[in-house]
Amino acid sequence: MAQATPAPAAGQKVVLVTGSTSGLGRELALRLGARGDHVIVHGRNEERGAEIVDAINAAGPGSARFYRADFASFAEVRTLAETLLADYDRMDILINNAGFGSAPDERWVTEDGHEYRFQVNYLSTFLLTHMLMPRLLESTPSRIVNVSSGAQTPIDFDDVMIENDFSGRRAYAQSKLAQIMFTHDLAEDLAGTGIVVGSLHPATYMPTGMVRRLGATPRATIAEGADATMQVVDSDDFESGQYFSGLRPAEANAQAYDPEARARLRELSQELTGLTCRMGRCRLEG
Repeated sequence: MAQATPAPAAGQKVVLVTGSTSGLGRELALRLGARGDHVIVHGRNEERGAEIVDAINAAGPGSARFYRADFASFAEVRTLAETLLADYDRMDILINNAGFGSAPDERWVTEDGHEYRFQVNYLSTFLLTHMLMPRLLESTPSRIVNVSSGAQTPIDFDDVMIENDFSGRRAYAQSKLAQIMFTHDLAEDLAGTGIVVGSLHPATYMPTGMVRRLGATPRATIAEGADATMQVVDSDDFESGQYFSGLRPAEANAQAYDPEARARLRELSQELTGLTCRMGRCRLEG
């Protein structure tokens, strides 16, 4: 599942970038490696993962290892988290970037029985983040960055899996708003711990595979999206929980600021992922 070497050097920051074998995640991984960090590269494609790892290790001064996991499978996400906890004694930065876009406009269901985008874009991120929380807490000051989107649709709690009136755009936008709601919850739960949390819409229609599947014309570069993401990774000039659009602080959909809606989402997420949370700390049942 992962290369045996290299391990991070003493004093080297350890950064996990999910979905880092292409697009924005790939650019982030390369930048982090170029500045000297140890990058945990994640994706589904082992060949592309190996290419990114080789590029980072060859260029230096940073280093990298690849781990494969499909976010459409909770079992694979759990295995990924357990392996990372065994392999690393610290984690300084978690960039939750993995996701699937609105195209094709088809309703898919994961092996766990959930609407595909809701699980891949949100539920698996929720599960992975909480399973890795012990390392993030032990490595403070640390940071969690949730790569969301300007596309945001309120969650219909009577039909979260969108069995009625499905559209890929609605499913994608709902999952992305869920990420922002999760960011606010984390910021509240982790206040005073030394973990800063932020979310952002990196850029509109970068030339990524997600945008190509949609058939949209790119309006921004991957470099612009990476600049915006790295600001949330590095800046100390914002309050934990802040949402950004590009480089600027912004307001998300109103549901993100609704405590009742966030509580309903949190309870549902714990139920669907098998996590039990108390006082902001979660553990996996079974």
